[in-house]
Amino acid sequence: MTIYVDAMGGDLAPEAPVKGALKALRQYPHLTIILAGKLDEVKPFLGDYEDVKDRLILEEEPEIITNHESPVMGVRKKVNSATVQGMLKVRSGEADGFVSAGSTGATLAGGMFRLGRIPGIERPALAPLMPNGRGHFLLIDCGANVDCKPEYLVQFGIMGDAYMRGVMGMENPRIGLVNIGAEAEKGNKLVKETYPLMEKAPYNFIGNVEARDVPLDQADVCVTDGFGGNLILKYTEGLASALMGTIKHELMADTRGKIAGLIAKPAFKRVKKTMSSDEIGGAPLLGVQGAVIKAHGSSNAYAFCSAIGQCVKMIDGNVVKIIEENVTKMLKEQEQDQKQEAEQ
Repeated sequence: MTIYVDAMGGDLAPEAPVKGALKALRQYPHLTIILAGKLDEVKPFLGDYEDVKDRLILEEEPEIITNHESPVMGVRKKVNSATVQGMLKVRSGEADGFVSAGSTGATLAGGMFRLGRIPGIERPALAPLMPNGRGHFLLIDCGANVDCKPEYLVQFGIMGDAYMRGVMGMENPRIGLVNIGAEAEKGNKLVKETYPLMEKAPYNFIGNVEARDVPLDQADVCVTDGFGGNLILKYTEGLASALMGTIKHELMADTRGKIAGLIAKPAFKRVKKTMSSDEIGGAPLLGVQGAVIKAHGSSNAYAFCSAIGQCVKMIDGNVVKIIEENVTKMLKEQEQDQKQEAEQ
């Protein structure tokens, strides 16, 4: 298995991607990594890597698509960037997956225009795994598609179902539609039109999921447009940070709190690890013809290694193939239904 890694993307690049890649190579003996970027900046962070040197390919790609430029123009013009070359390598079969902590927009544009969509998929979507107390649920979309059509949301459900089966090992994931009420007649025009279409879709649709139930293990995949999904994602991150800060402040407020905090310290560490995005590493870009993981921009080496690990699982789980098969099946069924209606 070969994964192409962008060494120049992210707030802590190139140190975090380089050290994360080395950590992943030591963790996955069957893995080869193509590490791409400005090699004069990459090499100082390689250290002693003789034990994995035969599975690490260094590739000079001097251009970087930053967050301060048009993603589409960057993908078109900066051909000698890790983002563009990584997508092309996946498309040609020279690499099985791509991981970057760089520009989200560039990753989306690269996936769309350089790698290409899975046939039948209207819009690719970003889908982070988030904690729900017992494990993780998938939130799709979290910002790639701010304005959506009902057909997009139905396909988000297909992609989320495939990911939870292939990566998380779930046999029959519960797919829920994020809404302001549990009843089918609730919501805006988009969700009202989406609901009956999801009822006919080839997955385990459980109905609407209210925002308060999203993190409470009510659904394994929570489907929403990119606007609502991004609000959920950012609010959850902020709320988790605020709660941890408040708990720490109150525990340090007096002697009894400090003693209690010392006793409960191991439990708090476990909670922090469960809530930490570093354990997941990033969000898959689902709907493109290859395994693409967008790592968090602030990823450290540990988080970047986790992102590479998620890419490994996505490849092993044949997620792209499952999505393609299910989309083809649904489109054929829709075509048959339309023919029957026309005949009647």
